[in-house]
Amino acid sequence: MSKPKSEPEPGEKPNPRPDRRSERQPGDDRRGAIAGLIIAIVILGVGWWLARDLTAASKMQDCLMSGRSNCNVIEPAR
Repeated sequence: MSKPKSEPEPGEKPNPRPDRRSERQPGDDRRGAIAGLIIAIVILGVGWWLARDLTAASKMQDCLMSGRSNCNVIEPAR
């Protein structure tokens, strides 16, 4: 029969750290999920900002390409 795996073979280094995953509770792995959620929110925010900026630039280009000279955005008086 073979030896139990708890004893290292000759020439092998013993494992100084036991597997800590068995000690963790099921709810302890939320850090990765929260980090993923934050990254997704940042990517969505940057995408939204970029889409608005590119839309504004496209409208300005369309106005200038049509030959107009008064393409500045006019804010209504409040």
